[in-house]
Amino acid sequence: MSHLRSARIRQANGEEFPFNVPAIRSISELTFDSPVTFFVGENGSGKSTLLEGLALAARLPTVGSAAASDDATLQAQRRLAEAIKLVWRSRTHRGFFLRAEDFFGFTKQLAQMRQEMLGRLTEVDAEYEGRSEYAKSLAKGPAAASLADMERRYGVDLDANSHGQSFLKLFQSRFVPGGLYLLDEPEAPLSPQSQLALLAMLGDMTRQDAQFIIATHSPIVLAFPGAKIYSFDDGAVRQTEYEALEHVKLTREFLNEPRRFFRHLDV
Repeated sequence: MSHLRSARIRQANGEEFPFNVPAIRSISELTFDSPVTFFVGENGSGKSTLLEGLALAARLPTVGSAAASDDATLQAQRRLAEAIKLVWRSRTHRGFFLRAEDFFGFTKQLAQMRQEMLGRLTEVDAEYEGRSEYAKSLAKGPAAASLADMERRYGVDLDANSHGQSFLKLFQSRFVPGGLYLLDEPEAPLSPQSQLALLAMLGDMTRQDAQFIIATHSPIVLAFPGAKIYSFDDGAVRQTEYEALEHVKLTREFLNEPRRFFRHLDV
């Protein structure tokens, strides 16, 4: 099910970023009539900027960074969000926005919170020395419950896993049915095998009425069946097919004959 049906963009006057990005200037309306929509294009094409503007317009919570409404790096994207009118099929308040680069701060934040909870439990042991175990357990209750919930959702130490494992564990713990998820380059820490695991999660969640809008470079991720693909290349946003994507053509040609590319690259 597609909760977000379309986004209409009122173009602002002037040449300020992000309205001076050719691809963004080309947009009047985008439709999201598939449970999974991909934005694909070269770096600087505007796909991540638009994704951030959509996240702000939808008022989605962020993972791993300051709230989008308070993030100083998103000032231009807030101007874009003000120019976006979202049309909903069914408004959902579930979901989140995630940029791959913010995730590593999230794991450190979790580790710090865990240490604070463990420290509180140690303090209670000292404060309640000589008192009954019942009184001690009551005093430990809030911190112990929070710690148990964190470990249930993310494991004992999320930061101790590989980046890819941690990323997948986050998705496993935070994806819920009926949510709207905007993901910016989620493939960044993922091996090809882990990207396939992400596709399996997308399939499972879309069967439970979740919707995804994803900016990506990955030919593996882009191959999700039935997805709608918008290309941001050539200065305009256009719907395209998987087989027509330059990312796919180049990757396939390279894998078929890498030595030919090495000759051109003088490697």
